[in-house]
Amino acid sequence: MLNYFKKKSEADKLQQTYEKLMAQAHTLSKTNRAASDSKYAEAQAILDKIESISKR
Repeated sequence: MLNYFKKKSEADKLQQTYEKLMAQAHTLSKTNRAASDSKYAEAQAILDKIESISKR
């Protein structure tokens, strides 16, 4: 119940976006490899942002 009112940190939001993009990349890998690679590159960029935030 207490987590209901807790705001998500920027790292948590980016983590959710990263997981969503990786799932999309996995799904696309079965049909369209180029689109899958594009989604994977986007996910890697977000992972870099997450790591830079965690180093602060």
